Amino acid sequence: MTDITIYHNPACGTSRNVLALIRNSGEEPKVIEYLKNPPDRTTLNTLITALGMPVRDLLRQKGTPYDELGLADSKWTDAQLIDFMLQHPILINRPVVVTPLATRLCRPSEAVLDILPQPQQRAFSKEDGETVIDAKGQRVDKS
Repeated sequence: MTDITIYHNPACGTSRNVLALIRNSGEEPKVIEYLKNPPDRTTLNTLITALGMPVRDLLRQKGTPYDELGLADSKWTDAQLIDFMLQHPILINRPVVVTPLATRLCRPSEAVLDILPQPQQRAFSKEDGETVIDAKGQRVDKS
């Protein structure tokens, strides 16, 4: 059993790329489709603490009720923002990946490479065709 968990939305290309990169390292993560099985308050608080980011930074705006709920307003406390995420899991930005090394919001998808315990095993290109890992399993330098 793996020690890697991904909070995944299969409709999201970034999330699909991250899942594929995890599998490209030889790991089969625990996949939590968080829209079908949203985290409870304790789990969400634990993830936010592990991410080390402000609650507001975990909010997703695009394709969510963010604007209609007025979540840009600074009047909302962290606890209230978490309440909104629990009521509307689509507000939780994704994918969040938990490994023995760290917990990270993996946007862009290559961010997952920094927290995977095992190296990439083969070449990998994202869904849009961008090469991320070369034939030797090494990260492609984009500089």
